[in-house]
Amino acid sequence: MDAVTRATITLSVNGEPIAATVPVRQHLVDFLREDLGLTGSHLGCEHGVCGACTVRVDGIAVRGCLMLTVQADGRRIETIEGLSESGAIADLQAEFVARNALQCGFCTSGMLITAAALLERPRAMSRGEIREHLSGNYCRCTGYQAIVDAVASVLAGRIAAGAGDR
Repeated sequence: MDAVTRATITLSVNGEPIAATVPVRQHLVDFLREDLGLTGSHLGCEHGVCGACTVRVDGIAVRGCLMLTVQADGRRIETIEGLSESGAIADLQAEFVARNALQCGFCTSGMLITAAALLERPRAMSRGEIREHLSGNYCRCTGYQAIVDAVASVLAGRIAAGAGDR
């Protein structure tokens, strides 16, 4: 008896409906990069440790290298491309640039997606709490100081603008 090696799925990626037949053991980040050409999510460790492959599934940040594409069937996927195009993280991106919170850029997309989750319900947080929230995303270039500065600045701005009252 032959094992099933492919499955047909439907999902939404950055608001676009997608139907595809995929290998049952293909990881979500590979599908996004290779099949859809969305290369903003990177493959680093392939063990869920570095965070470079972070995407949002039904609004929750997950490691794309730990989720099979077939597990995304019927789900809503958002990549860094989708978040960026929507303008939802424009202030965060601007602060990353202004504070030089990116260097090689390899971790940046995962870092932005993880930070965006923290900023969705703004509340006063210490630098230590921000650092803890981002701790699953590795950055070998910056030492995190500028990244935490950027996130703290956006957080303070959103709180001041009343975004925390939603």
